[in-house]
Amino acid sequence: MIPFFMQIKCQLGRSYDVANAIADAEIASEIYSTAGDFDLLVKFYVAEGTDIGHFVNEKVQVIAGIQDTRTIITFKAF
Repeated sequence: MIPFFMQIKCQLGRSYDVANAIADAEIASEIYSTAGDFDLLVKFYVAEGTDIGHFVNEKVQVIAGIQDTRTIITFKAF
């Protein structure tokens, strides 16, 4: 499995709705609320060979209440 993270900026007042929708979709490993420029930090795992761009477009960015995203692809866990 390939891990990656996303920072998600939500529309005002929608952070909990977005977090619950991601949890209900069962596509994320971990979901955290954060302070700063983004509202949520989400950890995903996808199968080897999965196109992360398509996953982000088709599974995450379609969730109502998301305003902006930043995808963080990692190389190695220590």
